[in-house]
Amino acid sequence: MSAATGMNRPSLRAAFGDKHEIYIRALSDYWELKFAMMRKAFERGGTLSETLMRVYDAALSIYFSGDDQVRGCFVVGTAITEAPGDPEIQAIVAKGFQALDADFEARFKQARVAGELEQSADPKALALLASATMHTLAIRARAGSSRNELRKLAHKAVSVICS
Repeated sequence: MSAATGMNRPSLRAAFGDKHEIYIRALSDYWELKFAMMRKAFERGGTLSETLMRVYDAALSIYFSGDDQVRGCFVVGTAITEAPGDPEIQAIVAKGFQALDADFEARFKQARVAGELEQSADPKALALLASATMHTLAIRARAGSSRNELRKLAHKAVSVICS
């Protein structure tokens, strides 16, 4: 990190705190970035299927850099492994997952009211499936699946979720 910023270690610590504080800040910033992109995708309107694909495409744009270099998901890739041993990380991860689920659930409730889903559809269960799909995309990206393969997977998931 010193080389990337051009700052020596004491200057980095003075600016950002210790390694744990830097990690917490990076994790919080990652969630903010992810939710900003997702909420933008949710707000654009369109059918439920279109909205879900925009959300998944937003996630994929995070998981792959501009040159399709795999970055994956910071939360799924590293924070999950740190969470059991660090209550602060665990709380941030849990809060992020709750927010993710809530955003999906709200969209499914809206779709049910609009007649895009049957009245018997369970928005909370669909939200969990939609979130699980996002996690699967992140895991498979890190495991070597191409962006194109993951878009196809997302399309299949959207088809199942919206049926």
